[in-house]
Amino acid sequence: MKIGVISDLHIDANSDEQISIENFEEILANEINEQEIELLLIAGDVSNQATLSHQFIENIKQKTNKPVLFVPGNHDYWSKGQEEKNTNETLAYFKAQEESIIEKPFVINDEWAIVGHSAWYDYTFADRRFSVEELSTGSYNGRVWQDKLNTDWKIDDRSLSKQFAETVHKDLEQMKDKNIIFMTHMVTYRNFGVKLPNPVFDFFNAFIGTSDFNQMLQTYNIKYNIMGHVHYRKREVENGITHICACLGNQKEWHTPDLATEIKHTLQIIQIK
Repeated sequence: MKIGVISDLHIDANSDEQISIENFEEILANEINEQEIELLLIAGDVSNQATLSHQFIENIKQKTNKPVLFVPGNHDYWSKGQEEKNTNETLAYFKAQEESIIEKPFVINDEWAIVGHSAWYDYTFADRRFSVEELSTGSYNGRVWQDKLNTDWKIDDRSLSKQFAETVHKDLEQMKDKNIIFMTHMVTYRNFGVKLPNPVFDFFNAFIGTSDFNQMLQTYNIKYNIMGHVHYRKREVENGITHICACLGNQKEWHTPDLATEIKHTLQIIQIK
């Protein structure tokens, strides 16, 4: 089976006079068909609006007639500009979609399953000179981590990370007899965090990843570990796990101005039997 992996498309933020959301749909669908991908995995951050993100996934399915599985990223949860924010309602919306794998492991066959969640950050990727109290403000040198303005989970970030990790642990336990393709939006592989020291990310690396999955990565038969969020395009193998970050990222981070070229270079492939 040929599985495609991509994340951080940011279809709304990347749309302008030259590139429309329909262009994103057509080009990604064409690439899926051209490469004969049988299943597409999206590791979050399709857009800054939940219904727009889900409609994009629906349109890709219709254009390719191929299944798509998805975990939302932090941007997909945003309620930008809305005075009242209840991010838990947005999570419930995504969980109700058939493409979501949150608390719904996807069994491929007798040997393979896909388990995943958005996950959330737990501050452990930040430089240790910052206290939890400082990091929890999300503010540093006049900059504010935008999740602080556009989400409201009703609990603190570190508790949310542990809560999400506990649900994943239950899913992995259900699938413990299978090889696992594991997918989150937040970074679960320390090498894919921003390298420190960094004048900005010494602080903001707090909001990149989590260590709450470290033990699970060592315990279960996780063969592929997919993530997004950091706008990297990297693939590394360590201790038998292939770690994949397949982010399209923002236009200013692209290597060329051509969306088709960027999607072709971003899309990662997993082959399983």
